[in-house]
Amino acid sequence: MINTLPIATIEGHLERITYLNPDNHYIVAKFKISKTGNVVTIVGYMTAVSPGQALKISGNWETHYKYGQQFRIESYEVTLPATIEGIRTYLASGIIKGVGPAMADRMVNRFGIETPEVIEKNPKKLQEIKGIGEKTATLIQHTWKNHHVARDLMLFLQEMGVKTSYCARILKAYGQDGVRTIRSDPYRLSVDISGIGFYTADAIAMKLGVAKDSPRRIKACIFHVMEKDVNEGHVFTYENRLLEQCKKLFQLEDHVTRDALEDLANIGELVVGTFVDGNDGRPIYLKALHEVETGIINRLEALMSVPIPHSGIDPEGISAEVLRELAIQLSPEQLSVLAKILSHRIVIITGGPGTGKTTLIRSITALFKTIGKRALLAAPTGRAARRLSEVTGKRARTVHKVLGYNFKDNRFDKHIDNPLDTDAVIIDEASMVDSILMFHLVSAVPVSSTLILVGDVFQLPSVGPGSVLADLIKSNRIPVFYLKKIFRQANESPIVMNAHRIRKGDFPAFETLDIEKDLSEFYFVEQNDPVRVASTIVELCSKTIPERFGFDPVHDVQVLTPMHKGVIGTTRLNQILQNELNPNPTVIETRGNTLKQADKVMHLQNNYQKEVFNGDIGAINTINRKKEVFSVDYYGRIVDYDFSEMDEISLAYAISVHKSQGSEYPVVVLPMMPQHFVLLQRNLLYTAITRGKKLVIIVGTKHAINIALKNNTPKKRLSGLAFKLMHSGN
Repeated sequence: MINTLPIATIEGHLERITYLNPDNHYIVAKFKISKTGNVVTIVGYMTAVSPGQALKISGNWETHYKYGQQFRIESYEVTLPATIEGIRTYLASGIIKGVGPAMADRMVNRFGIETPEVIEKNPKKLQEIKGIGEKTATLIQHTWKNHHVARDLMLFLQEMGVKTSYCARILKAYGQDGVRTIRSDPYRLSVDISGIGFYTADAIAMKLGVAKDSPRRIKACIFHVMEKDVNEGHVFTYENRLLEQCKKLFQLEDHVTRDALEDLANIGELVVGTFVDGNDGRPIYLKALHEVETGIINRLEALMSVPIPHSGIDPEGISAEVLRELAIQLSPEQLSVLAKILSHRIVIITGGPGTGKTTLIRSITALFKTIGKRALLAAPTGRAARRLSEVTGKRARTVHKVLGYNFKDNRFDKHIDNPLDTDAVIIDEASMVDSILMFHLVSAVPVSSTLILVGDVFQLPSVGPGSVLADLIKSNRIPVFYLKKIFRQANESPIVMNAHRIRKGDFPAFETLDIEKDLSEFYFVEQNDPVRVASTIVELCSKTIPERFGFDPVHDVQVLTPMHKGVIGTTRLNQILQNELNPNPTVIETRGNTLKQADKVMHLQNNYQKEVFNGDIGAINTINRKKEVFSVDYYGRIVDYDFSEMDEISLAYAISVHKSQGSEYPVVVLPMMPQHFVLLQRNLLYTAITRGKKLVIIVGTKHAINIALKNNTPKKRLSGLAFKLMHSGN
């Protein structure tokens, strides 16, 4: 625990740097206060500082439970020495490359109090000093300027109200031109620098004197609204909605926004669509997403235009080969689908749990092997790919891996000019594939190959823009095979049967949780008070489930919840579950995020450098406070993090239903309350319970379940894919 005291300012000089992270400039150092002579520990973010440097620091005194009193840096400024002796000490500190104590003496003896001005403005004069030639003089000035660029950027950001922790990221992105770049276009910050949102960039623009009706502000506002819609899953934005949002959020009049739209369309940064749906006006696309949507359609048309040769194998032969390879007797429905797949370049296989989708994937791979064709298996996430490998016994990778995504260049190695070397591409959990990834996928599929998309279209759509699987089905251009028969083993599962009841809108059949009764798979615990729901979930996870059912409370049990905020949101549930399930002392605490060794955690964004992906769940393996690093164990693979990367990690005792897509857990515990009203939808409830393999427990009210069941009209995602594909063949 860290206790924090009120804001304060200290002046003095840097004595010693204990730890410095060169990537983000997080520092732990000893600082000598001028007035008292006391040496204190300072922690926080500082750019381009060295021992001996005079500083004025604002921040908070903290009492750390382990390291005692320390000063947390909020902002600081470098105070250049005003005396000859101070200048001598400053230069002798080693902060300027090429200048040591002896050289510092000679420089100060020659130029005195004007030494800093000579270095910065007239470096040729330095050649008057013995030992300094033209190259050394240039190096001294260059190092001086680099150092003071960082200092000036830090001061500028402080004036603009931007966190000093962003300074390193901005320096890395803009280099010496940081201040000039921000002054010329402050809105670039929200695009180029992770963590700096539009409203912060807009506030900086206002401080820099950008007018509210400035063309560059109007453009930035338009792009912000459109990016916001993309983040909500839309591929385009209707013109009328765009005008309304710009007026509501930024007080921009319609004619001003409309004129800017036309200008942006004329220069090709936006694309104005032609199809109209209702009275919402024209569809407005970001250029990149219009290219993605158009690219998907053109590539699918190209694939479907190539004739497919006859396989030379009949249904009886297919059945015999699958039986020989897998010892599986296919149902008539599965056999019919398998025989027809060989006649198409692109097919979609969809169905609920227990309908044999996985068996069909295994059969398809066996069949392709029999006829001498290579099949490549992939899924959108690492979790889904691992599960696909486990159930098929075949190698499966993420779609990004298959396409050779290069995180440094932000590009895919596999594309239309360098396609995949395979005869078939099988994608599981295809409902999770967004428009952008689908574009890169279909671009890399050879026209001589077969593309098979397998997924449950009733689940929640992809996190990224679009609802590709649903749109392809809706277009009626792609052959779709619906698996409806529930197999006997699945038919005996309460989880599977209730999933199909929910899918049809019927109320699930529950067992009342009673530890004296025979064990079942599906239970309902009625609670109508959110606080009681939270305490019941803790009781279930910490005692009832491990004691009665024998599951590990951390590794086997996953709490899923519709939302993040509130008493039964992910944030609060994670806090109370962490306190109950992990007795280890707190070892990392920053930005309100508290992590302990052995904590169950989730990675929140794709990090291709670390090869960890959005939604991967692991456990904190080690923590090194001295080096400010920690590691996470993901399925036996250890991944290292710096403390500054904590925002890529969150506790995962409880996660959102959306984050659970593509995963399965032995046990799922799901709160369902009327307070979740905005998010209560049938596909959300369906997705949640189909994540559970052996046990599902719903805690809440029947009223909330009924709300979800009746809400079978999920928010429509704006996409032109179905419409355009439907009419492209005419």
